[in-house]
Amino acid sequence: MKHRIVVLGAGYAGANAAGRLAKRLHPADAEIVLVNADAEFVERVRLHQLATGQELTRRALTDVFAGTGVQVRLARVTAVDAERKIVEISDADGRSEITYDTLVYALGSAAADGGVPGVAEYAHNLAGKQSALRLRERLAGLAAGGTVLVVGGGLTGIETVTEIAEARPDLAVSLAARGGLGDWLSEKAQRHLRTAFDRLGISRHEHTDIAGVEPAGVITADGRAIPADVTIWTAGFAVHPLAAATTLRVSPAGQIVVDDTMRSVSHPDVYAVGDAAFAPGATGAPLRMSCASGVPTAQLAADAIAARLTGGRIPRNEIGYTAQCISLGRRDAVVQWVTPDDQPKPSAVTGRAAAWLKELICRAAAWSIAHPTSMLPVRRRHTVGVEEPRAITV
Repeated sequence: MKHRIVVLGAGYAGANAAGRLAKRLHPADAEIVLVNADAEFVERVRLHQLATGQELTRRALTDVFAGTGVQVRLARVTAVDAERKIVEISDADGRSEITYDTLVYALGSAAADGGVPGVAEYAHNLAGKQSALRLRERLAGLAAGGTVLVVGGGLTGIETVTEIAEARPDLAVSLAARGGLGDWLSEKAQRHLRTAFDRLGISRHEHTDIAGVEPAGVITADGRAIPADVTIWTAGFAVHPLAAATTLRVSPAGQIVVDDTMRSVSHPDVYAVGDAAFAPGATGAPLRMSCASGVPTAQLAADAIAARLTGGRIPRNEIGYTAQCISLGRRDAVVQWVTPDDQPKPSAVTGRAAAWLKELICRAAAWSIAHPTSMLPVRRRHTVGVEEPRAITV
């Protein structure tokens, strides 16, 4: 009987995991099922471009995985029974169940309101394709002189506000950040960031906490009103709540707690990757939610699963960071070099060279998804006697 591996979610992490497993395991011994609600792979790192009217390359999952042996199942995951090894799904034909021998959980994250009143009712977000399309429609209908406020000074907020300011110079665009603008970056990167904001005419509300969102803007923690025709919330992400409803051990934030190989510490037949995992990097520190974490955790999990099934060597966790890439519109960017534990180095690439470098990285990530068995040698090995799963002591 074939060993069935079910992968939940086809974002950067889930799609990478499924494709890599297809390269590692012989189809005569292993069955790989990829479950995803959307029929297409979504380049989440480009959703700010989609929101400003740019068209993104469409990649149907059935086309991506054609000929790889990966079975694509278009359905929404409604529950996971980690004791019975069952995934409950809902699709056009109704509700059904899928059993698994090994589960790869990659359901990712969504926008988090942080408990701030009015976010869900009045703010847009860029956590998913449909959200980006709704924002796109709203921005397209905004007349010249309209006001746009982006809340959140992280990578998503900076990329969103600069993309909008470049695409719509007729709008008054501003950013509200809890800290200083890019204050985690090197001095060189911070200087370039401020220069770019000035060039694009973006107003800044630094060291500003938002206490509420209203139809016509936001209210700050100190009672000030910041008017906006459109408010965009990028101040944090939360993982899918499904894992917290299972018997899997999760972190306070709802991420599945995993070991050095992305294997659940409570259920060894479950692996978690990407934003869904509370995972250590090579230094032992938890990895942050990002594409830069999602792809390597997926690759490590796939290699660990294949090694355990085929009697190979379990790979070491060598996940660390190299850079933080921040686009500032289509012709400008910052590539901040960082240490493996994500601390900024003094050096950074800025301007057009950085924009070219970031675009190259984004294209490479998308290419690896679109060609799941083209990267690295394809070595499909037969499975051998599989070790008896047991809980991991931590």
